[in-house]
Amino acid sequence: MRRRLFGAAASAAAFGLLITVSGCGAAAGDGDEATLTLIAAEYGDGTSTSSKAFWDKATAEFGAANPGIEIEVRLLPWADIDREVSRMVKAGNAPDMALMGSYSDFAAQGKLYPAEDLLSVQAEANFLQPLAEAGSIGNTLYGLPWVASSRLFFYNEDLFTKAKVEPPKTWKDLRVAAQALKDKGVKIPYALPLGPEEAHAEAMIWELSNGGGYVDSSGSYNLASEQNVETFKWLKENLVAQGLTGPVAPGKLNRQDAFNAFLRGEVGMLNGYPSLHHAAQAKGMKVRTLSMPVNEDLGAAAAPPAVGVADWMVAFNQNGNRKPIGKFLEFLYQDRVLSDFAGRYHLLPSTGTAANSPAGGGLDDTDQEFLDALRVAQLYPVNNPNWVTVSDTIKRNIGRAVEPGSDPKAVLEDIANKSRQQASAG
Repeated sequence: MRRRLFGAAASAAAFGLLITVSGCGAAAGDGDEATLTLIAAEYGDGTSTSSKAFWDKATAEFGAANPGIEIEVRLLPWADIDREVSRMVKAGNAPDMALMGSYSDFAAQGKLYPAEDLLSVQAEANFLQPLAEAGSIGNTLYGLPWVASSRLFFYNEDLFTKAKVEPPKTWKDLRVAAQALKDKGVKIPYALPLGPEEAHAEAMIWELSNGGGYVDSSGSYNLASEQNVETFKWLKENLVAQGLTGPVAPGKLNRQDAFNAFLRGEVGMLNGYPSLHHAAQAKGMKVRTLSMPVNEDLGAAAAPPAVGVADWMVAFNQNGNRKPIGKFLEFLYQDRVLSDFAGRYHLLPSTGTAANSPAGGGLDDTDQEFLDALRVAQLYPVNNPNWVTVSDTIKRNIGRAVEPGSDPKAVLEDIANKSRQQASAG
């Protein structure tokens, strides 16, 4: 919400060690003594932007008001958190809470508290509708949306001016622009980050622009659909094989690396979200955003929906700490606290009041553009069974579909098969 300071896939090596922060525990106040654990994704891209600063502040404030409840926060990179939390749950060591990219597997296993057991009616009703729907299975909200974003197509206006090309509306336009940028010496005409950090976002953006996606009209997984196969065949033949995606193989290129290159002026085009736009503006770059170019075979009127991404706060019921968890979550979802976090990373808060009211800080014009896109965006199928497994399989394998000598259809079918096998294995 990625899902994150533009990219936010800090590795353990980048920080030296995984970071733990905690609030101060003391004598019980109202009888709710507990030590709660929260496994949270790291949104920063280095020590200076680490999420540790937010969690230090939040847990200290909460601990002062609730001296019987101690909060221990462990930060993990985005590339690892879904798998690590899944491993912990399978081993019977679930944390009390996790802030991550998925929730449906745990809900299907009966391991999560529903929102109605944790939050007041007012707090639960305050979530933006598309996010509340994505966080629900049936009519029950299990994945509490934390922060969100939508994806728009970015281009460097100065590089486009030098290359004398127009902003692309179709795939053909995009290829023409990429070739012109390459001819002018642009290092990465189009950045295609299909590395394990967030490959499933880039893949879904492209699939939607060809009438595909991860699920069919009934909501069932359809990872190797004809449209998806066509999409990756086009990418392989028209961008990757032509040297238009830069020197790093897409399967090795992570989102953060692509964003950093864009901010260095080395990238002509890529898909991004609010924090990248703010970072580019801060550097004085002339950046423009568009809806994703569409396969011209679909027709000019077939503009695809933007991809929406939310990060999910979940509460595990294994340790029986429902009441203290609820207290902490009510604290976190206050406008000022949620807006503090969202503002640090130029992401969209998940609640209506935080997004729109003065108490929540409101949104600037750039953020509003992404919020408008989010209201009609298509989110990952996070409420489908086994999305944790499916998304992880996509992230770690989809880059193979555009490698030299690969068969995109075979790769997508392999991903679909791996997803089914891993889901069956539990």
